[in-house]
Amino acid sequence: MELRFISSIRDIDADAWDTCANTDYPFLRHDFLLGLEDTGCTTANAGWQPYHCILLDGDDLMGAIPTYLKTHSYGEYVFDWALADAWQRSGLQYYPKLVSAIPFTPCTGPRVLIHPHASAPELVAETVVQGLQAKADDIASSWHVLFHSDADQCHFENTGMHERQTCQFHWFNHGFANFDDFLATFSSRKRKNLKKERAKVDQQNIQMKTIEGEAITPEICEQFHRFYQITYAKRSGHGGYLTQRFFTELLPKLRDQVLLVFAYAESTPVAGALYFKDSNNLYGRYWGALAEFDGLHFEACYYQGIEYCIRNGLQHFDPGAQGEHKIQRGFEPIRTHSHHYICDKRFDAAVGRFCQEEVDHVRDYQAAARDLLPFKREG
Repeated sequence: MELRFISSIRDIDADAWDTCANTDYPFLRHDFLLGLEDTGCTTANAGWQPYHCILLDGDDLMGAIPTYLKTHSYGEYVFDWALADAWQRSGLQYYPKLVSAIPFTPCTGPRVLIHPHASAPELVAETVVQGLQAKADDIASSWHVLFHSDADQCHFENTGMHERQTCQFHWFNHGFANFDDFLATFSSRKRKNLKKERAKVDQQNIQMKTIEGEAITPEICEQFHRFYQITYAKRSGHGGYLTQRFFTELLPKLRDQVLLVFAYAESTPVAGALYFKDSNNLYGRYWGALAEFDGLHFEACYYQGIEYCIRNGLQHFDPGAQGEHKIQRGFEPIRTHSHHYICDKRFDAAVGRFCQEEVDHVRDYQAAARDLLPFKREG
């Protein structure tokens, strides 16, 4: 078998990649990753140079890890600015580094791709992991695998990599028949607060509309880009990581896995939320609005997503990174996982200690967050 590193996913046949991925997780689709390249989101100039690791058996793709050569740490959501600072204070360069992740997407999913008919899947995984470690030793300061699935955990154990964890807040469908059925699990006071919050949107004469399928047109996506750009500029002073072409060209191509929720005031679109979906999961990704409306962010980004999951039988809703305000709205704390390989062994032990302390802290934080959930107490 032959290990290669490619500078564009265009160098791999789309069907071969998607067969190897063997999942309907939307962010691993060849179309999605190629779209990020083609719309200018993942390029060397953007600091996201594609550097995908692939394993070939003749002409057949047997394994892969989506990877980028990074010259900064933006758009990753597992923060390592302290590591970059430590390298710099020691007179060393932290960048470039290798990052195996879905750009701008803190959503857990597969990172080690193994062909479903591989005769020796463990060997495939071992080869690509060791290959990326060797490549990092050659060209980078480190290699980081972000938001990998639980199934990938075994591929990084006993490899000299350090685990980091973060806490997110996700919703789970416990067989709810409708939104009121979900609310019935809340304590009386918490249920009343949430109903009041939803009522605020109605009181402002805001109408919500779900848009999917053939209705995901370039025009509607261009409107959402305006929401996104305005809100990003208010929050961070720039227009966001994603280009207009990402929205107007890529989203319509992926419309079978895209959901938009728009808010209308007197028939005029004033805000929206963008989701992706697969057969079991809903992923909340971006939000934007032309103006501030009381309670609208929660309605568009959380409650509409929950209602969609219940109507369509989706079992899990990942609304995005961070946000303790999600707890009181019924989103449960879960731990996410990443693994990190440090090339310079002078730093390795210190990074390992930091990661272990962080894992302990996140475990305690998750337990404390669980105590704040709005659900009825048994007994």
